[in-house]
Amino acid sequence: MKKWEIIKDKKEFTTIIKNCPFVKNESFILYSKEKEEKISHFGIAIAKKVGTAVERNKLKRQVRMIMDSEKENFPNYKDYIIMIRKSCKKSSYQQMLVDLRNLIKEIK
Repeated sequence: MKKWEIIKDKKEFTTIIKNCPFVKNESFILYSKEKEEKISHFGIAIAKKVGTAVERNKLKRQVRMIMDSEKENFPNYKDYIIMIRKSCKKSSYQQMLVDLRNLIKEIK
């Protein structure tokens, strides 16, 4: 992901999480917010109870790689926040890829 594609503002995160529709499975929760711009923005959230900082950062790196490879499958004109759940820690990279692809299909 490029810097201009990342959501970093805490206010944006909280408004998207509290007010926008979502889809979920056992590994992820995917929030999406409609907008008028043509560029999609992405955010990644993970709770501290998932694991140590090293484990959380590894999961975030893997999700970023998945998002880069699947970016063209996300519908445009939306902002997305992906929350990583604790069960994602046990799953492999391939399983994470499949789970995220399924959520993208649901959102379309």
